[in-house]
Amino acid sequence: MSSNPTQNDIKPNGVVETDLGIVPVPKVEGTWTVDKAAETISTGKYAEGSDSPIGYFHLLERLKTTKREGWTRFAINRGESISDHMYRMSMMTMLAPASLAEKIDVNRCIKMALIHDMAESLVGDITPVDNVPKTEKNRREASTMDYITKRLLGNVNGGKQGEQIRAIWQEYEDSKTLESLFVHDIDKIELLLQMVEYEKRAKGKLDLGEFTFVKTKVGLDEMRAWADEIIKEREEFWAGREHVRRDGGDEGVITQEKEQMQEAYYAGHGRKE
Repeated sequence: MSSNPTQNDIKPNGVVETDLGIVPVPKVEGTWTVDKAAETISTGKYAEGSDSPIGYFHLLERLKTTKREGWTRFAINRGESISDHMYRMSMMTMLAPASLAEKIDVNRCIKMALIHDMAESLVGDITPVDNVPKTEKNRREASTMDYITKRLLGNVNGGKQGEQIRAIWQEYEDSKTLESLFVHDIDKIELLLQMVEYEKRAKGKLDLGEFTFVKTKVGLDEMRAWADEIIKEREEFWAGREHVRRDGGDEGVITQEKEQMQEAYYAGHGRKE
């Protein structure tokens, strides 16, 4: 389906039938580059080198309209967007347990939660089963963050905010600071929350248990306690009915190939002994 409305999409009163609330992930031929992805934007390329942030503000809209891809494989086609996910994450970081809050810069964590998936505005939400190597995913996302922070924001207020956004994003990717480890855990716990919410809304007719695997990759003790509570809530919901569980109390079956993809995607995550 074309991203632009055709004559048949437009009613006599001018109302457009096309679902304008969903923006497709850019389709790129050959080697992926940020310029190829930007060329596909139906509303037009964003102004580069400007001292105005308006182009950047328009790009952020793509985070509101791009869906989290993991759910679409289960026919949840109107599920959460990337910005939905990041918003709840940012609110969750504000409730950091006291034992963590006294060790971290909570305000920096809030910013990190709001920034960490920004590159998906053009890259899309690459999931463990998409057969995109982690190094390639990282390349696409890093080049997109350079495009955003240097080409769209480089001349806005001397480029200082762009540099800050880029640095916070890189801190998250490097996963070395306590703040970044906390936000990585929040990322996984937000997924677990959404998983349970979709299952409950489907009244047990939808088993999303393969996503419970991420609980095994939660590293900080305080966050593992949150994850344990969510899994307990899920087990009470299923109440002995057959279901998939991949959080250590494994039940049900997923393919070995999918297991390997999950392990590769989350390599380096989890408890540091």
